[in-house]
Amino acid sequence: MVVSMTGFGRGRAESDFFIVNAEVKSVNHRFTEINIRMPRQLLKIEDKIKKKLNQYIRRGRSEVYINIEGAGLITRKLQVDWKLIDEYYQFIEQAKSRYGFEGKVTLQDLLLRADLLHIEENEAGNEELENLVLSATEEAVILLKQMRLAEGAVLKKDLLALIAQLETHVKELQNYAPEVVQLYKERVLKRMQEFTGGQVDETRLLTEVAVFAEKADINEEITRLTSHLEQFVQTLNEAEPIGRKLDFIVQEMNREVNTIGSKANDAKIAKKAVEMKSLLEKLKEQVQNIE
Repeated sequence: MVVSMTGFGRGRAESDFFIVNAEVKSVNHRFTEINIRMPRQLLKIEDKIKKKLNQYIRRGRSEVYINIEGAGLITRKLQVDWKLIDEYYQFIEQAKSRYGFEGKVTLQDLLLRADLLHIEENEAGNEELENLVLSATEEAVILLKQMRLAEGAVLKKDLLALIAQLETHVKELQNYAPEVVQLYKERVLKRMQEFTGGQVDETRLLTEVAVFAEKADINEEITRLTSHLEQFVQTLNEAEPIGRKLDFIVQEMNREVNTIGSKANDAKIAKKAVEMKSLLEKLKEQVQNIE
């Protein structure tokens, strides 16, 4: 199955206390990579979020953004050190009596002292909130997967069109390749006749043509290339992630085409090889987008 690695999805889940919005976007990547941005209070469920994504995403770089609205993420409590305040107050009163200072201890004096009282923040452990986050994330990644499948269907159509063009070139090569040896034989025969005044050494002619035919024979490459094309089409329908396998097949096809181009002592075959390499480059670019 052709699944693109590019996609986007948005999910939302809410309760009486929280509203959770999740966004997931993915792009091409050689491996599976997941980056999550969310309030640090939820870092403890990061692994759960990744497991949820891995149920739908097998390859690609994914960015997850989670935003939470609600007042229950952090609980705040005023912490007062009454014992220290008592000592602080007694010190001031004793200092006033001992040194004749004037003035009173005011509430403002106490508020300015962080060591006397401060606000303590605690992360709220809320199972309901965690479930909302996972629910919103799953909704987002399901939509992302749907987009990846839709784009994958378009990719498959383009890939099959490129394969069809390659198959046409291969068939033309199959039909034309035998003519190359005959054309070479005719050229060698003509040169011999020109140099010898019409007398031709049949043994030498056949030997030279046989050597050329062996060097220029591309039947083996065509057979392998045809097999690779068939394997490529079959792989498009496999259920597992196929991107890497397709990339390997394209490399093998490119290797065969390069060999054909180097062995072919013929302008027409050389031109075909260039055209096929151009198609394979397009094929490779498309394959890079597949999971």
